[in-house]
Amino acid sequence: MQLSPLEKFTAPLGGQEIELQQVDYEAGGMSLLRIRIREKSRFTVFDIDPGTALAWGRAMQRWSEAQDRAAG
Repeated sequence: MQLSPLEKFTAPLGGQEIELQQVDYEAGGMSLLRIRIREKSRFTVFDIDPGTALAWGRAMQRWSEAQDRAAG
């Protein structure tokens, strides 16, 4: 298994550290997106497939755009 860093940022309100990594498995050639959320000493880790990443990303974008419209 090989991990490649993609993005890392901190949520401004809760201070959670969010890290996105690509996970490549040697056997089978499968790649997943790893989402690591660190909140103080607690970690939450999701490994998701490309379809789930796309659906999740689109849902987050729709929500964000709706917030922008409501505030404007």
